[in-house]
Amino acid sequence: MTSLVQKKFGEAASDYAACAVHAEGPSLARLTELIETKPTWRQLDIATGAGHTALAFAPGIAKSTASDITPEMLAQVKRLAKERGLTNVVTRKANAQDLPFPDTSFHLVTCRLAAHHFPKPEKFVAESARVLIPGGIFALVDNVSPDDADTAATYNGFEKLRDPSHGRAPSLKEWCALIDEAGLELRSAEVMDQDIGFEAWVERMRCTPQTVARLREMLGEEPLQTLLRPRETADGLTFTLREAIVLAGKPV
Repeated sequence: MTSLVQKKFGEAASDYAACAVHAEGPSLARLTELIETKPTWRQLDIATGAGHTALAFAPGIAKSTASDITPEMLAQVKRLAKERGLTNVVTRKANAQDLPFPDTSFHLVTCRLAAHHFPKPEKFVAESARVLIPGGIFALVDNVSPDDADTAATYNGFEKLRDPSHGRAPSLKEWCALIDEAGLELRSAEVMDQDIGFEAWVERMRCTPQTVARLREMLGEEPLQTLLRPRETADGLTFTLREAIVLAGKPV
């Protein structure tokens, strides 16, 4: 799975650097609104992609470490940080489920729009808790599945058809349970809509015409028609995902 993620996202690294959903999506603005940082803080952004979440927090903290398993993504982080004049951003190749950092290294651990790729999300949450200082904050943003198991299976199949490196998007209830199991204390959990332009969404993953056609069909079928609300807009076919924003603290 790791090599597949590296291949798919290595090929699409520049696309993700420019993608408005990742660079400017409402969940990123909401995340920075919810977290009041301090100038002394150290942040770890897990599975950073092109680094948009790391770069959003970097101006107000001491150091932001952008980690990912894909070298091409880390190269995009360096490029964007240089363009923005951010000198406190460093990159590190790292697996989300086996972080190469000592215990209690960071005040803030973030992960946005990536955790659905992790084969063992419980290990990711546990590792995030381990590297947090007591009193530190864990912040997760990701697409979530509905609670209904059959609908969730269809939705995850839809995502996996478009991107074979997709693992599974847990539900918000599942994430909250994993956070509790890791010894973190839930502070807030909310879900917001994220509109997705279909054409750009399939282009980022270099989908074949046959795959694109099947994805369109699935959007017009139940349960995805009700769940994802596909519709034609001025920008073409659009559908809506549900993104959870979850904050938890490490007990002091």
